[in-house]
Amino acid sequence: MSALPQAAARTGAARAYPLPARPAVAPPPRLRVVRAPDQARSRAPFVLACMAVLGGALLAALLLNTQMASLAFERYELSNELGRLQQDRMDLVAQHDARSSPTQLAAEARRLGMVEANGTGWLRLADGSVQGAPAPAGG
Repeated sequence: MSALPQAAARTGAARAYPLPARPAVAPPPRLRVVRAPDQARSRAPFVLACMAVLGGALLAALLLNTQMASLAFERYELSNELGRLQQDRMDLVAQHDARSSPTQLAAEARRLGMVEANGTGWLRLADGSVQGAPAPAGG
């Protein structure tokens, strides 16, 4: 037990403390069952919107895939054409090298009526003198 009532009993004086006044407390509200609110909207527009988004995504994927396939085919064709053009260039370079050889050039010059030079000479522009041993070409 508490020491206060025993101490009060020993001294013979019981002290009475006034109890604090209780405020008026309202009784707690009673709970009652409430039914679920009626759905005012239908789910059909949401379902249709979802289906439209899904259909749009599938259509976009189909168009993108078709475009990629078309570009891949075009790239393949251009790659083949580039290979052919590179081969043609290599053939033309080989023909040019063959035609520009010294023997081919000499044969082509003879066919055009040119003759071989007997000697070589240089013209010095500073004083107008001719150097070397130039000789007229024999025909």
